[in-house]
Amino acid sequence: MREYLLVFLVAAAATYLLTVIAREIAVRTGAVARVRDRDVHAQPVPYLGGLAMLGGLCASYLVARQLPFLSTHGGPFVFHDARIVLIAGAMICAVGTLDDLFELDALTKLGGQVLAAGFLVLNGIQYLYFPQGHGGQFALDPAQGALLTAFVIVATINAVNFVDGLDGLATGVVGIGAIAFFVFCYQLLRLNNASLASTGALLSAMLAGACVGFLPHNVNPARVFMGDSGSMLIGLVLSASAITLTGQFSGTELSKGAMGSPASLAPTFLPLALPVTLLVVPIVDLVLAVIRRTRRGQAFYHPDKEHLHHRLLEIGHSQRRAVLIMWMWAALVAGSTVVISLYTGPLMWSLITVAAVLTVILTFLLPMLHRRRAAAVASS
Repeated sequence: MREYLLVFLVAAAATYLLTVIAREIAVRTGAVARVRDRDVHAQPVPYLGGLAMLGGLCASYLVARQLPFLSTHGGPFVFHDARIVLIAGAMICAVGTLDDLFELDALTKLGGQVLAAGFLVLNGIQYLYFPQGHGGQFALDPAQGALLTAFVIVATINAVNFVDGLDGLATGVVGIGAIAFFVFCYQLLRLNNASLASTGALLSAMLAGACVGFLPHNVNPARVFMGDSGSMLIGLVLSASAITLTGQFSGTELSKGAMGSPASLAPTFLPLALPVTLLVVPIVDLVLAVIRRTRRGQAFYHPDKEHLHHRLLEIGHSQRRAVLIMWMWAALVAGSTVVISLYTGPLMWSLITVAAVLTVILTFLLPMLHRRRAAAVASS
C-alpha cells in the first residue's frame, strides 16, 4: 500500500507542476477555449491540461519501476501492460491536442479513439475471459473480446468527454472512479491472497494522482481546462485499468469476497461492469444526449446545453455546488458497486441507503431552500 501511495503522490505532484507549463504552452499556441453559447465559463480559458496529466502518469510509472515491491512481485505483465496503456494514452492525447489546437471533426477524433483501442488489443490488453465462482471462467472468442474491448474503451472515452462541461467536473468524476477501482482491485486481491502488485491497481493509483494534481488548477474558476487531450486520455486509462484485471488472474484467484465467502458480483461481472458503473453519471448523460439529439433529427455529436450539469444549474445550483453534487452521485454509484461486489450484510445496505438519501436530498432540496431564503431576503 505504501508504494501505491507513493505512486499516487508522484503523479499528483508532477501533474500539478506540469500544468503550469502546459497552460503557458496553450496560451502561446492559441489552444484556448473560446466562450460559446453552450459554455458556462465567461472568459477564454487555456486548454492542454491533458499534456500535464500524461506527464504525471509517465513520471509515476518511472518511479513505480524502481520500487522494491512492485518491481519484484509485479510479474512480467504488470509494467508491460502499464507501458502499453501509457503508449495508447499518448496516442489519444496527441489526437486530443490536435483537436484543442485545430478543432478536428468528430469522425477524425473517433478514428483516433478506435486506433488507440486497436493498439491496446493488438498488444494483448483486451477482455480474455470473465472469472466465475468456484474456480471456473467464461472464455471469450478473440474477435468477441477485441470488439467488446474497443466498444468499452471508446464508450468510456466519449462519456468522459461529454461530462467535461463544468470546471473540475470530469476531473473529479474520473478521480473518484480511479480511487474506487483501486480499492476494489486491492481488496479483491488481498481477500483472495493473490499478488497485490497488479496493473489495474497501479494504473488506477497513477490516474487518481494525476486527477488530484490537476484539480487545483481546474476547479471553479478554472485557470486551465484539460481539453480533449485530457478527457480522452483519462477515459482510456480508466477503462484500460479495469480491462487489464481480466488477463492477469484466473478464476481460482478471484473467486472470494469478504470473510472467504463467494464474492457477489466481482468474479463474473465486475471486469466488464466497472468501467460502466464507475462512470455511470457521464454515461447516463451520454445516452440521454444521444436520445435527445436523435429525436430532434440531429447528429449524436451535435452540441447542446441540456446536459445533466446544465440542468443542475437551471434548478438553482451554483457551478461549484453542481460539480459537488455530481461528484457525490459518482461516488455513490462507484462506491456502492465496489462495496456490494466485495461485502455483504445489513450494515453495508444501511450505509448505502443513507448515502443515497443524503445525495438525493442535497440534489433537490438545497435549491428549494436557497430560493426560499432569497425570496425572504428580497421581501424584507
